[in-house]
Amino acid sequence: MEKHTVAIIGGGPGGYVAAIRLQQYGIDTVVFEKERLGGVCLNWGCIPTKTLVKIADLFSELHHVDEFGLSIKNPIYDYSKIYERKNQVVEKLVSGVEFLFKKRKIPVINEAVKILEKHGDSYLISTENLTIQASYVIIATGSKPKGLPAFKIDGENILSSKDILKLQDLPKRLTIVGGGVIGCEFASIFAQLDVEVQIVEFLPQLISTEDKEISKRLAMALKRVGIKINLNTAVESWKSVNGELRLSLSNGKEITTDKVLLSVGRDPVFDIECKNFDITKNKNAITINNDFETNEKNLFAIGDVTAKMMLAHTASKQGLLTTEIIKNRIEGINSKFDELRYENIPRCTFTNPEIGSVGLTEAQAKEKYEEILVGKFPFSANGKALGLGNVFGFVKTIAEAKSKKLVGMHIIGPQATELIAEGGIIIQSGMTIDEALKIVFAHPTLSEAVAESIEDLEKMSINSM
Repeated sequence: MEKHTVAIIGGGPGGYVAAIRLQQYGIDTVVFEKERLGGVCLNWGCIPTKTLVKIADLFSELHHVDEFGLSIKNPIYDYSKIYERKNQVVEKLVSGVEFLFKKRKIPVINEAVKILEKHGDSYLISTENLTIQASYVIIATGSKPKGLPAFKIDGENILSSKDILKLQDLPKRLTIVGGGVIGCEFASIFAQLDVEVQIVEFLPQLISTEDKEISKRLAMALKRVGIKINLNTAVESWKSVNGELRLSLSNGKEITTDKVLLSVGRDPVFDIECKNFDITKNKNAITINNDFETNEKNLFAIGDVTAKMMLAHTASKQGLLTTEIIKNRIEGINSKFDELRYENIPRCTFTNPEIGSVGLTEAQAKEKYEEILVGKFPFSANGKALGLGNVFGFVKTIAEAKSKKLVGMHIIGPQATELIAEGGIIIQSGMTIDEALKIVFAHPTLSEAVAESIEDLEKMSINSM
């Protein structure tokens, strides 16, 4: 029987990153991945959609070049070429990861794991064709799109986020059921490519995990590009009539559309049979402690399957920290790591305008602390934003009043998903207002809006009233 020190089940952004780090440590590792390395993120999620985001944003900008003294008449696009570019980007990145594995001599077994068996102090991992023994196992099996009782994803009329990326021709009309991050990103992409888009969201705001003020401003921006938004609304039934889909809503309206994107969240995936032990779950998610360990010793779980925070970079960070724990156990080192604070992991939404957030929302901060400070600064008063011709949005910073410690930052506007890295550093480091303002923010940059929002916590912003 083939033996390895570590077996990783799943080669997504958690699993493949952990495998490379273990190889760097000289720890023998094998990866089970039934499809291609990179998981949903690289193959059918983050990377292909961000390729489409760039193209959609660029096409939208072409309609406004006259503001910059340029002239382009009637810009058009060829979606077959857009589709081809998306696939090229994915192929380049995924094949790059596969090349890294080949050069580092990390074995990959392209089969689905069927059985995970406890075998003394180790584990047996079995596919249909082979069994491998490992002392440590990392489960990184990811997640899948959720369904709804009224909708069954069929890949033709009712689409998942994976299905919609396979479309080689865009529909004239698209209805998105679910106004979360994924739904809003696709709405923004396709509306900018002249698709008639409607969003149906059961909750009272888009992207319910975001600060309410940010969510309201996003809804305003999406409506400006023609997206119709139905909040506090459910789809009660639907039918296909003469090639069209008709949706009956709880608000009494009926929508006629060509395609439906069902985007109501994701469910953890773990369909492996466990022998000689039971793995503890909370609903469908595998339960882990602060060391990412399950109820069984040396059996770890990372990424979406834990439902801690379903983001690729969360999975990667969990994976890297897990490798540190495994390395120390192998070396007999008993050390404790700081607990991973999930609220301090940056969250990015690639709509137009972009959203970047980290830490607590205003409502969460008010609930946690007796008194808070809120500072804001609009991009309309930022020189770089004016030069870019992109002044929609603002930076919002939140601090605890007593300690003046920064506890949240929320950005909507140009390059928000890049700017939020600054907020991540500031808040994860536990900086106070005074400590954060020791940083010199370069001029002219969008990051000055971050600085001025921090100054505004004490009403000391230079360029705003």
